[in-house]
Amino acid sequence: MKVKNYSLLQSLGLTRASIFVGAVFVAISSSSFAAEAGYIKPLTEFGVPDFQGTWSLATQTNLERAERFEGKLAISEEEAILIETRVRERMEASNQPSDPNREAPSSGRNVGGYNTFWMDPGERLAVVNGEVRTSVIVEPEDGQLPYSEQGRSNFAQAMQQRQSYDGPEVRPLGERCMVGFGSSGGPPKLPVLYNNLTQIIQTESHVVLLAEMNHDARIVRMNSEHQDPPLYPWLGDSIGYYEEDSLVVETTNFHAQQGMRSSLEHRFYGSQQMKVTERFTRTSDDTILYQFTVEDPANYSQPWSGELPMNANGERLFEYACHEGNYALPGILAGARRADTEGIDYAPTDPGQ
Repeated sequence: MKVKNYSLLQSLGLTRASIFVGAVFVAISSSSFAAEAGYIKPLTEFGVPDFQGTWSLATQTNLERAERFEGKLAISEEEAILIETRVRERMEASNQPSDPNREAPSSGRNVGGYNTFWMDPGERLAVVNGEVRTSVIVEPEDGQLPYSEQGRSNFAQAMQQRQSYDGPEVRPLGERCMVGFGSSGGPPKLPVLYNNLTQIIQTESHVVLLAEMNHDARIVRMNSEHQDPPLYPWLGDSIGYYEEDSLVVETTNFHAQQGMRSSLEHRFYGSQQMKVTERFTRTSDDTILYQFTVEDPANYSQPWSGELPMNANGERLFEYACHEGNYALPGILAGARRADTEGIDYAPTDPGQ
């Protein structure tokens, strides 16, 4: 791959070495994520498309399209190099040793949490069908969530609740170790700050989508019907079927507390009756094309759809022992009580964090 405009890249403070590394990353991703011509998809021993293995959803591509992309769904490899190189440089800078004598800023905000040793949000933008994508959302064409007026109000109320510290029930589900942060278990499945792996296991009657984050196991009943009356479980009620070379999963009847999904820049709100249709399609030995459509008239003026690559990952999934030695929630609530007595406004600047 040729990088045509070195002067432009270097004017932005990028070294020749970092430009070269970025070019290699994009070249690899472009060739890996495009569908292989004549690819013969593997089958299970019972004759259906085989998706088993461990796959990663980590990516720098956000759910919604940022304004800087001026509405474009895809950008050039040269533009991707700029973005991805900046991300790596920020990660490297953040991973430097912290000053042990540092103090909280005068604003009263904390001195920081994780450094990047603990983070794995993905280093590269998503590549689908050979295109470097600027958003997970592909429909509507502007890459934005099509909230209705009521839906935007519901989202705002849910975000406002994240500023409340009255008790454990109002804190986000990830803090309470109920399910993973954001929408890592899905549906739809979206990237989070770390633990972006999913293990897929198939039998003739069921498919298990095991998310690394908080060991959320979504069990898909194949060729079945939704439960009637509904039970509204965590992660919803999932049924599935095979359509040609794809696994199709339909999910609805979500738990009442799972309406708000928020991690990094992947945020949306859904009702209990939201219906999510997912499609998993192998495009190579190393890649699954993950597509989804969300239908939720209670919050959106139209259905919205997204696409992401799921990349093969040889790493093992380890136990996510969320409550083991976890003093965070008692500490959060105790700090809020202290702030109450001292009359301190403890609401964060960004309630999505």
